[in-house]
Amino acid sequence: MMMKHSPYALGATLYMPATRDDIVQVALRNKIPHLRSMVICLEDAVADHEVEQALANLITITRQLATHRRDHEQPIIFIRPRDLDMAAHIVAHYDLTGIDGFVFPKFTLATLPEWEAITASTHLMWMPTLETQEVFDGQAMQQLANALHASPMRDRIIALRIGGNDLMSILGIRRSRHATIYEGPLNYVMKMLTCTFGAKGFALTSPVFELIDNVELLEQELQLDLIHGLVGKTAIHPSQIACIHEAWMVDPSEYEDAIRIINSTQAVYQHGGAMCEPATHRQWAKNILERRQLFGLRTPEAANAKEFVHL
Repeated sequence: MMMKHSPYALGATLYMPATRDDIVQVALRNKIPHLRSMVICLEDAVADHEVEQALANLITITRQLATHRRDHEQPIIFIRPRDLDMAAHIVAHYDLTGIDGFVFPKFTLATLPEWEAITASTHLMWMPTLETQEVFDGQAMQQLANALHASPMRDRIIALRIGGNDLMSILGIRRSRHATIYEGPLNYVMKMLTCTFGAKGFALTSPVFELIDNVELLEQELQLDLIHGLVGKTAIHPSQIACIHEAWMVDPSEYEDAIRIINSTQAVYQHGGAMCEPATHRQWAKNILERRQLFGLRTPEAANAKEFVHL
């Protein structure tokens, strides 16, 4: 039976080339502290001449993962195949007992039936990546959202990834060293995707932040990720993990608001200078409580506050 995960459980998702020889240690032995999700990548992170080596290494990795009992402290593990053919090959010939899901590269409406067919007999979760030219077409994205909502695999989708670097590559640009991703042409894309897929009940994760040494700008972008309702962020380096997870911690004031909204019997009330309407704010409150459970509160003393929650 497939383990059910919250989209927020992804946290910072670290990509690791399938050619690395320490993947099992990372997955099972806490080599990277506090890692919540990881992707064994056979696509962009693996050069053409390394594919054969990567696939051979993946055999060893999947066999070792299949023989170890995992616990909730260990990261959720995904494989990103290079294409549909490779995905079908992996499903047919590898032991995926210890793998939680697939990241689908270059996912489109046209490839949806093929991914359904490849994964139908497996337990694998889906994390499709939106990174093709169609992503700039709002109508195409609405069609895709509708199709996913109607798909028998809908409940397999833990989140959809926004492939920022591939989308910028289509435009012939690269991330600015002095601005967040929301200050360029992808601003439109981020807003459109969160509204289009969010309205259908799907979670989305934020693109990778490739500037390893600019923590201040990363923190600014993370705040905008939260404002847009994104549930996690791809990490390009382990040093980013703590910063990403800290961003998803919950402010005590938000936590208190969420508790009041969940337990309120009033249709509308005022608190802290803002109107609270439980009927419309209840899903937000549930999200806050879920984040609090996974990432904690920003002040340790508030973590001891007594709560009575009925979800």
